[in-house]
Amino acid sequence: MDIITHQLIDNELCGTPVMVETGKSRVEYTTTPRMAADDSGLVHGGFIFGLADYAAMLAVNHPNVVLGGADVKFLKPVKAGESVCAEASVSSVSGKKQMVGVVVKREDEVVFKGDFSCFILEKHVLE
Repeated sequence: MDIITHQLIDNELCGTPVMVETGKSRVEYTTTPRMAADDSGLVHGGFIFGLADYAAMLAVNHPNVVLGGADVKFLKPVKAGESVCAEASVSSVSGKKQMVGVVVKREDEVVFKGDFSCFILEKHVLE
């Protein structure tokens, strides 16, 4: 399936799509030292959220999709150099609103879960 949203995303910061199908996606990346919040190598949660958000946008895959809100849980820390994978799936559609569930894993261990409220606008949010 062609990706028709968020086409200028920096894959190093938000992940690389490895699967995009109708209503679902999978995005992977390996965290880097630039993502660390401290000397221990703890990856800042914003990078994990960004990966999950990108996966949600790809699951909807519409040029005018935007994030309206998210209910998320950070379950385990991620260290710089570790690889993570976000899997997203549309769970419901109601008019312009699509709810997308996202799970981020490090191998088989869940490190993050979230429900993302995505909206498809009639025109680009900046128009």
